Amino acid sequence: MLVFVQLVVSGVLLGGVYALAALGLNLIFGVAKVVNFAHGEFLMLGMYAGFWLMTTTGINPYFGAPLIAIVFFGVGLLFYAGLMRFTIYKPELTQVFATLGLGILLQNAALMAWSADYRTLQVMPAGWDSINVLGAFIPTNRLIAFAYSVAILAAVIVFLRTTFIGRAIEAVSQDLMSARLMGIDPNRVFLITFGLGIALTGVAGAVLVPSFYAFPSVGSFFVLASFVVVVLGGLGSVVGTIAGGLVLGLVETTVGYFAPDLKEATHFVLLIGLLTVRPHGLLGIKGAEKETLK
Repeated sequence: MLVFVQLVVSGVLLGGVYALAALGLNLIFGVAKVVNFAHGEFLMLGMYAGFWLMTTTGINPYFGAPLIAIVFFGVGLLFYAGLMRFTIYKPELTQVFATLGLGILLQNAALMAWSADYRTLQVMPAGWDSINVLGAFIPTNRLIAFAYSVAILAAVIVFLRTTFIGRAIEAVSQDLMSARLMGIDPNRVFLITFGLGIALTGVAGAVLVPSFYAFPSVGSFFVLASFVVVVLGGLGSVVGTIAGGLVLGLVETTVGYFAPDLKEATHFVLLIGLLTVRPHGLLGIKGAEKETLK
């Protein structure tokens, strides 16, 4: 029974981490129908931002996350204005090559700037590395990252459903032509969406660096997990991101306990299985994976 509780707790916490990492990717796709293959590299930069923020200023990345969000919001605006606005209405392959090329550029720039050394942070005092709940040991860093996931996901849902710009974002994601007829400027919505999506990705990286090592190619792992979460939950669905993250976390933790060598393979099995059986995901809208901007 104790093993079951530990697996469930570990799986839920890991699922929250995956949901937070995937949220920015899913938000951008849901609105702009762009699959950002540089997503992992932006998350990697967020991890380095959290690392260097504490190393140089002493500010804990958990407390410095709002500052990192502001910086990465600006990065997202530049990402759209400098690259994606020229490809937003182009064929999907153009967007794939543009974002993939940017990802390769960012990864190699990080390698040149910070080398391939693994970096992480010790932010909790000695003796606070984990807490015991009903016999299950919970890593404190993972618990805090999960709390950030819940808070940020809830804030995004409230923002999308209660603010004018949030409703405009949802309108564009549902029907671009109708949104235009209602007087909504889609380019402004795309700009804000990219800024918000990259800001969320940067914050995700910052709060994950105490739990994971930061190195230039770490984004390759997280981008695969993020794609699986997005496919599981449903393309463009924020609530689906939560469901997809939890499912992946629970499955990976369970498989990792019984067959550690197969843990990473669960990503591919789930991705292939969902694309075959239910390509629109658990909570996605059927046909959303085929939509294009016109």
